[in-house]
Amino acid sequence: MTIVDILRLGPVMPVLVIDASDHAVPLARALLAGGIRVLEVTLRTPVAFDAVRAIRAAVPDAVVGMGTLTRPDDLVAAREAGAVFGVSPGVYPELLAAAAQCGLPLLPGTMTPSDVMTVRAAGYTACKLFPAAQAGGAGMLKALHGPFPDQLFCPTGGIDAVSAPAYLALPNVACVGGSWLAPKALVQAGDWPAVTALATAAAALRAR
Repeated sequence: MTIVDILRLGPVMPVLVIDASDHAVPLARALLAGGIRVLEVTLRTPVAFDAVRAIRAAVPDAVVGMGTLTRPDDLVAAREAGAVFGVSPGVYPELLAAAAQCGLPLLPGTMTPSDVMTVRAAGYTACKLFPAAQAGGAGMLKALHGPFPDQLFCPTGGIDAVSAPAYLALPNVACVGGSWLAPKALVQAGDWPAVTALATAAAALRAR
């Protein structure tokens, strides 16, 4: 699948910070039970790679990627762990070149028109807007649609269940990213039915 194919699989991509390896599989199963297939496991904890491996092995219907990839070596390691796509918070030429070389579909992070022009020059028709709320939110995406009408975005950062519909109503938004589907308190408590309920509500949102 291309990164655009992946973004089109659902309206919300949960941004997961997994602190304990034994949370990975039940968390993925809870999200999948609520209709959320695409999962971004962030490279923010020591167990992130183990979490991706565990989910790929035990939850084959999940589409698992890795986020917070900031160095070329991160892309290679994510691919080796079994990630089927990568997400970066920002962009620079060496990172884009590394993604092309290792063959990992990448959702590159952008914040400015110059960033968007950089990824477009490298052939990317989809990118992440991050941090979305701080970058101007839905208003920023409306402004970007003028000069870049064919560019798709996955805004992430500061988005929740209340603000997500306004983003998803925009023609240049394929999906949104958010951490509200897996609150730390619910994950630590192992309250998987509550996570499934949040996922069900998120999956009911629809992009244009």
